[in-house]
Amino acid sequence: MTLTQTYLCLGAAIVAEVVATTTLKTTENFTRLWPSLTVAVGYGFSFYMLTFALTVIPTGIAYAIWSGVGIILVSAAGWLLHGQRLDAPALIGLGLIIAGVVVVNVFSKSVTH
Repeated sequence: MTLTQTYLCLGAAIVAEVVATTTLKTTENFTRLWPSLTVAVGYGFSFYMLTFALTVIPTGIAYAIWSGVGIILVSAAGWLLHGQRLDAPALIGLGLIIAGVVVVNVFSKSVTH
């Protein structure tokens, strides 16, 4: 698997996780069929795609990228779709997560470039 394919798989895992997590609110405790199926399929597909990324990227690094980018995107989706606002400390914390993902990808020798 090429590095590009690896990061495409990781990106697909992130997008699927974001869709599943964002949809989770609308399942109403898994009492609504279609949102519940979206969540189950989204998480299943996310973990499936993550396994491909783990063939090249170390687990800790892949998980840091997956969860960090996912947190940012889920926060953005919550703001756009559900009107959930973040205060200044929350935005600073999200900025630190972004900085951490950048540092890991740019400076870590653990990541294959």
